[in-house]
Formats: sequence, C-alpha cells, structure tokens
Amino acid sequence: MRLKNPATGELGAEIAEDDAASVRRAYERARAAQPGWAATPLEARLAAVARFRDLITARKTELARTLTNETGKPIAQAKNELSAMPGRIDFFLAKTASVLADETVEDDGKLVEVIAHEPLGVIANISAWNYPWFVGSNVFVPALLTGNCVIYKPSEHATATGWAIEALLHDAGVPKDVFVAVVGGGAVGAAVVDQPVDGVFFTGSYATGRRIAERVAPRMIRLQLELGGKDPTYVTDDVDVVLAAKSLADGAMYNVGQSCCSVERLYVERSVEAPFLDALVEEVESFTIGDPTDDATYIGPLAREDQLAVLDAQVADAVQKGGRVLTGGKRLDRPGFYYAPTVIAGATNDMRLMREESFGPVIGVSAVADDDEAVLRMNDTDYGLTAGVYARDRKRAERILSRVSAGSVYINACDRVSPRLPWTGRKHSGIGSTLSTYGIRAFLQPKAWHKK
Repeated sequence: MRLKNPATGELGAEIAEDDAASVRRAYERARAAQPGWAATPLEARLAAVARFRDLITARKTELARTLTNETGKPIAQAKNELSAMPGRIDFFLAKTASVLADETVEDDGKLVEVIAHEPLGVIANISAWNYPWFVGSNVFVPALLTGNCVIYKPSEHATATGWAIEALLHDAGVPKDVFVAVVGGGAVGAAVVDQPVDGVFFTGSYATGRRIAERVAPRMIRLQLELGGKDPTYVTDDVDVVLAAKSLADGAMYNVGQSCCSVERLYVERSVEAPFLDALVEEVESFTIGDPTDDATYIGPLAREDQLAVLDAQVADAVQKGGRVLTGGKRLDRPGFYYAPTVIAGATNDMRLMREESFGPVIGVSAVADDDEAVLRMNDTDYGLTAGVYARDRKRAERILSRVSAGSVYINACDRVSPRLPWTGRKHSGIGSTLSTYGIRAFLQPKAWHKK
C-alpha cells in the first residue's frame, strides 16, 4: 500500500498491509489475553492508561509532526488535538470506577438484587483519519479500562499515527496482546469485522457503516457506528453578525472542513443575510493557506485526493441550480490536494451541497423567513449529528433546538466536543454513544444477581 503526501501529491513509502491470516492471529492473541486483562485490578489498568496520557504529552511535538505529514492537518491543529488528549483521558480515568461498581437495587433482608457489569470481551475498533487521536481514544481508552481487549485498525490514511498509538500503549504497560493494531485498507477492515469479536465500533461514512451493520447483524453482537453529518446552524436576526460569522467560519473550515461535526449548512434570517455574508466572506478570505508544517497555516490540503472531485461536483451542482459563489469554488493551482475555502450564497435544500456530506472547506448559506422555516430546513436531512443556533435570546434558541433532531446541539457555539457529554448521532449519523458515562457503559454488559 502506497499513499500520497497530501501537501505535495508525491507517493510516500510503501506499507505492508495485514491480510486475513494476520488479522486472524491478532484476534486469537486478543481472545487468549482477555480473561487475564479483565482480571487485572482496575487500579493497574488505570495506571497504564495514565502513563499513556503522560507519554502523549511528552512526545507531542513528534506525534503532531507524524499526523501532519500523513494527513495534511496543519501542524498547529495537530498539536491542538494532542494537547486536548489528557483532558479526555482524565475523564475516563475519573469515571470508570463508579460506572463499573456493582449496584444494589433491593435488599429486604431476605433477597439481595445486584446489577454487576462485565466487559464485552474482544472489541474491533475501526477508526478514522481526520481526528485519529480523538476518535480512536474515545473507543479504545474506555474499552481497555473496562477490561476489554482491542483489535485496532487505524485508517490507512493515518497508519503511522496508529502505530504510534500502539507503541505508546505498550510502553505504558498495556500488554501487547491486549491492544493489537492491524493496518491496511477496506479489505483489512472487513477481515477485522469478520472475526468472532464481541463488539464492532466503527467511525467513518454512512455507506461503510451500513455495510458493516448488514454484515454483523446475524451475529447479534454490540455494534456502534459513529457516522457522518450534514450539520446545520441557524443565525437569527438579533445577533452580532460579525462575531457569529467569525465563529461559524472557523466551525466550517477548521481542519479544512474534514470533521463529521463541521458546520456544513447555514440558515440566516433574511434581514441579516447581507451583512452576515459580507462578514463571513471577509473572515474566510483571511485564512492563511499554505504548507501544513508551517505553524501559521490554517488551511492545508485535503487528506484524500478523491475528495477534490466530490467538492467540484457539489459546487457545479449548486451553481447550476442558482447558487452564487462568493469566494473560492475551485481547486487551488498548487501541488497537493488543496481546495479554496468556498462560500456559496442562495443555497437551497435540493442542492448536493446541502444534502451530501462535503468533508471539505465549502459552506452553503440560505436565507429563511423565520424560526419555523429554519427548523423545517434544518430537519430536512438524512443526518442528525449536530445543530446550532446563534441568538442573543437563549430561551429562543432553546425553543428552536428542542424541535431539531440532532444528537448534540449548540447555542452560540459550534464544532465542539466534550468528554462529559455523550457523542451520539441520529438517522444516518449513526447508533450508540461515545464519551460521557454512556461511552463507558458501551463496553459493558450487565449481569443481574439474585442473592437469597
């Protein structure tokens, strides 16, 4: 397997992929190791993960460089991802013991009823490239802490980061058979899913998630899918349009728009549409485009070359249907997978730009008459990951968002994830939850004790 450098388009080093036989061996190692890991005192598991956290901090600079070189993520943003890791891990370290604790629900002196919690067993974790540290650790950290073993397949676009994660966990004291990384493309992922694991946890596109769901359905195992989004935000008529535009430009363009929770649809109350668009375009055009290894770069290349054609098609469709390109709208004339930050006004919900996940630095803006029309347009989607409202009146924003079908909602904020809150999708955005105590319980199964 050979991948291209997103910043230059040049082919990188050749990587040997796993195959069905090596994936099977990885599974067998994890299965044999799981009872011993589950029997390891929780304090020892917590200590190993705490050492992993500390190693990330100590090696942040080199880890960020690896992430930037293989995905094109601007180095400042790669460092941001790694800097936020300790806080996420600390949440799991603080909460796992209480989630694992037995719960006595009845004790009348004659009968004691207790709910205990046991690990699922062996987990398949098929992860993503856009935030490989975040989305991977959301799964493997609570899985390991609760006594599960993990077969980890990083995205082929973040293979070196996947190897780094495995090495740091082993250096921290997680046994080599407890966390096993396998690398490669879709065929390797399919081989992992086909093992007799006890749970499959996938982050990626709806299309792949659906195929995985169909593949594992007859086995009746735990399945969690963190899929895409077409995340809308509504700007009301009472906001400071400049502040809102600055925040939403960042929400749409950070990591070159390659996030499931990037703002991808904007609905603006008609009376403030013109000044909002002026402020949005000004902010977008101020972003520094350049070499992702430069600390000053905000917009780097896309991680995947094939996404350039997706963005070309969405922009062409929008223009054909009456959309107006206010800035950008094309590939940049330079080596690598660069696309100009793009704002399209006059967007309508029949455009591909407003229906299909973009995963790039493009945003469509549509004027609406009032809150009711905004809710109607926001809900007109196959996805249900995040949604937001910018308004001075918080009660008004709460009323609007209470009518929007989304797993996470934001008032005067966007593109934010907290370890204390569940990260969950509706409809084509997936099933199950990571993060919060829900994201710990996801790796446990209850056992009901009747003690007479």
